[in-house]
Order: sequence, then structure tokens, then C-alpha cells
Amino acid sequence: MGEEEVKGGPVVPESVLKKHKRNEEWALTKKQELKAAKKKRGYDEQQKELIRLKREAKLKGGFYVDPQAKLLEFIIRICGINAIHSKTKKILQLLRLRQIFNGVFLKVNKATVNMMHRVVEPYVTYGYPNLKSVKELIYKRGYGKLNKQRIALTNNSIVEQALGKQGIICTGDLIHDIMTVGPHFKEANNFLWPFKLKAPGWFEEEEKSLC
Repeated sequence: MGEEEVKGGPVVPESVLKKHKRNEEWALTKKQELKAAKKKRGYDEQQKELIRLKREAKLKGGFYVDPQAKLLEFIIRICGINAIHSKTKKILQLLRLRQIFNGVFLKVNKATVNMMHRVVEPYVTYGYPNLKSVKELIYKRGYGKLNKQRIALTNNSIVEQALGKQGIICTGDLIHDIMTVGPHFKEANNFLWPFKLKAPGWFEEEEKSLC
């Protein structure tokens, strides 16, 4: 013991083998550290760019949203029906925004973005809610549509009756499917009655926390 014979070669002392092993481990650790440092530099640069974009958007009166990271919007109607073009009125109805200060969730895609900017933007405000906002909306202000009736979400059985076939059996499941824009987002979102908000200020506060 203490020495090892390399196949086809001389006997290599164990101390030398241990040294080689230490060197290999050190090289691997160093490589991992360099990789982690590179990743951190890249992350720091991304954060700096994100801060710059947010400041730039704020100066222009808006807020920055990462277009690839956000799939869910919350949209609130802020204007009445006076002098609204028939096409705009129709789209607001399709969005289920029939009354002022009604709010709904909306799945983001190219079509909805174009619609927002070209047609209904003067009549609505919108933002990208975080999990806290979605939970507060559904738990505190949420109503579901069951047998064409507006029902308060007082217990999980209401959710299960409406969405059990989609595997959504409780309010937590409902929140998850909305927040992640899950496979049954359409059914879950249609189940939720448009939120009735007293004023847009409530959502503006949430919007500030995202900027």
C-alpha cells in the first residue's frame, strides 16, 4: 500500500497521486468560480440595463415591462361610454369592460398588444400584476360566475363546481392558473366576474411597485 503502479509505466507514489487529485479538484473549483463570476457580471449588467430602461420609461410617463417575462395583464376601464366609437365599444364589451372601473385579467400576445395601443388605450389603464396583486384581487374582490349568477368566492366548493373538470378545485388552484397563464386560463378567467374597483388608484399603487 502507499504506491500504485500505472499500467505500462513505473510505480507512482501515493503522495503524487493525491497531489494530482488536489490539483484537478482545485482546477475544477476555479473553473466553477470563474463561471459563477461571469454569470454574476452578466446578471449585474442586466440589472443596470433594467434600471436604465425603467428610468427612461418613467421619464416618458410610462413603465417598463420585460416583454418576454410577462404574460398576464390586468386592465381597468377608466372612461365612460360618451363619444366612444362603435368598434371601440364593441372591443370593450368583448373584454367584459362594460362599466367604468371594471377590471379583468388578459393574456398578453401580439394581437392584444396591438388592440390596446391602437383602439382602446385612451379608455383603459393596464399593468402587469405580481402574485401579491393577483391574490389580493381574487381573495378580497373576487366573484365567480356560477349558473350565470355572480357568486362571492366564499369557499372552494364554488370554484370546484365551476372548474373541477379542468382540475381547478380551490381558490389556490384558480390563482395559480391565472398567474401562470396556465392551460385552463381561458376557463378560469371567464369564471371570474369582472372586478369592480372603486377607483383606479388602488391598482396604480400596485403598478408603482412593479416599476
